[in-house]
Amino acid sequence: MSDVTLLPATEQLALLRAEKISPLELAEEHIREINRLNPQLNAILHFNDVQAERIRAQARALMTASGPRGPLYGLPMTIKSSIAVAGLHCEVGSLLRGGTVAEQDAVVVSRVRQAGANILATTNCPEFLMAYETDNRLHGQTRNPWNLEYSSGGSSGGESAAIASGMSAGGLGSDSGGSVRTPAHFTGICSLKPTPGRIPATGHEPPCVGPFSVLGAIGPMARTMQDVRLLFETLCDPDPTDPVSPPVALRTITRSELKLIPIGYFEDDGLVPVTAETRLAVQAAVRTLQQQGFAVRPFRPQVLERMRQLWWKFFVRCGAMFVESLVDGRHEQLSPVLLDFLAIARRDPPLSGEELLWAWAELDQVRSQMLQEMQSFPVLLCPVCAVPAFRHGERSWRIEGQQVEYLDAMRYTQWFNLLGAPAAVVPVGKSPEGLPIGVQVAGRPFEDEIVLGIAEAIDKEFGFIAPPVSANRNQAQRG
Repeated sequence: MSDVTLLPATEQLALLRAEKISPLELAEEHIREINRLNPQLNAILHFNDVQAERIRAQARALMTASGPRGPLYGLPMTIKSSIAVAGLHCEVGSLLRGGTVAEQDAVVVSRVRQAGANILATTNCPEFLMAYETDNRLHGQTRNPWNLEYSSGGSSGGESAAIASGMSAGGLGSDSGGSVRTPAHFTGICSLKPTPGRIPATGHEPPCVGPFSVLGAIGPMARTMQDVRLLFETLCDPDPTDPVSPPVALRTITRSELKLIPIGYFEDDGLVPVTAETRLAVQAAVRTLQQQGFAVRPFRPQVLERMRQLWWKFFVRCGAMFVESLVDGRHEQLSPVLLDFLAIARRDPPLSGEELLWAWAELDQVRSQMLQEMQSFPVLLCPVCAVPAFRHGERSWRIEGQQVEYLDAMRYTQWFNLLGAPAAVVPVGKSPEGLPIGVQVAGRPFEDEIVLGIAEAIDKEFGFIAPPVSANRNQAQRG
């Protein structure tokens, strides 16, 4: 069973159902991989012999429990450390929250437990989630399993590194500006930022409130889109205590129905160029969909830049105001990546009440304009970022003769947070350095099942490839 931890979650579950492996044996395989790989990657937090025994005890409890087994029976999962897991640390990467242990599960954590998952640990993230690189003063830097000199992304970078390397079969991150999609793109896995509320966010820290109730969502991450779909279907149910959780039932969309939906694609937004290999990845995804009979044509919405400007007001400027309230003057304890974010936010004057009011009104207008444009193309296919994974601390790039700065390079995910729309990432290509490149599939709000279906069609053609830190182990064992 040496390769079991790199199997898709659905295949691990099939082995469990067939009793070809027990929950305890599968837990042991993952514990072994965490002990082997986490010292290199620094993705999983507070892991020690006590935590390993807790995981074994959870597996034994699953094996002796009476009653029907849930759809995630015995599956080893991890959770981003901004999502409360009772008894585990919920520190959100900050010295200011160092040692904080969650007293009760977030709603999504309760649901994966009820479905039979074995929760391994929580994973690293940048301080208060405000960076596309996972690094903080509390736990340090998370490294990319494809190349340790490169970032695994942020803010769900610990989660993506754990899943890509085989330390976890799947997990949960959160996304207000690309935070499950950028790490998936950087590490070669799949993810979904759902429509806000379809997976309840109750129990996330900081809370998804105010503008972040539109921008933010808890989303599943895994090595295949089939696994992402399974997690979405397990978690997708209204939460009566979440004011943005809609009473929207799961839908079944057939493949023939998906092929009737026009898909628009664009290789860049006309303002910020992307690397040549990123263009090739988009083109490859377009070709495979067309070969499968999907209707895919060039199309680029006209309202993208207005959406990005509004996202900046809400995420960067409002986000900085929220962070300042959490920091309460203790800036000397903050991580460099968070200080960098606050410095960027301070380049603009503080938001006035009047400016915020008009921005909130414009939000509805711009979202309406985008939805009007998507009447012709309900699904969009585009890059995830202008660049693949970057070296730790890197903050600008020269692309097609143009200097591209850090937050501009990441804009390709931000539009869909402002829209409050579902968007998935699938690994497709490679950079010259051998790093993964994903493509993004986005849809209209509440049409998550459509996005999942089209992303799954792409994923079946390309699929997960084990990164070097994991593949080397397998090669050595086969030798």
